Amino acid sequence: MKQLFLLALLFIGFQSKAQLFMTTNGEVSFFSKTPMEDIDAVNKSVSSIINTATNEVAVQMRITNFVFPNKLMQEHFNENYLESEKFPSATFKGKIKESVNLTVAGTYPITASGSATIHGVTRPIELKGTIVSTGSTLALTCQFEVKLVDYKVDIPKIVFAKIAEVIKISSKMNYTKK
Repeated sequence: MKQLFLLALLFIGFQSKAQLFMTTNGEVSFFSKTPMEDIDAVNKSVSSIINTATNEVAVQMRITNFVFPNKLMQEHFNENYLESEKFPSATFKGKIKESVNLTVAGTYPITASGSATIHGVTRPIELKGTIVSTGSTLALTCQFEVKLVDYKVDIPKIVFAKIAEVIKISSKMNYTKK
């Protein structure tokens, strides 16, 4: 709950008339494909909030909540690559560019423009996805790619062939009105 409160504080121009949709169990997964090895992991404890009055979106996740099929991969990911003790979370803060009324039922292709912070590095990013609204719930799906070098994630040369330089990210968030 503390994490969700912090997300609410991320909103610029928070208004009392805001219609907020929230989740604390969103899902973000990633996939790295190389000729030598495929690596995938999923985080099912992602917090997010959408303010439909301003179309602002915020997402926050703990890096250590990513689960791998192989415990050694998970250990290397947290200790060597993402340094999760030093950089415990990743965030996205942005705004939906299209003028859409998400409180009205429908399917909306959207583009969110903002900034992502990963491994302590904040960079501008644009995400394309789809939001399905029932009027009282929202379901967001999104896929995008992240270049490890952009976020200063160093991959040792000895394992370079096992980890892709560009990681495919997928997200699924189911929001309820608050």
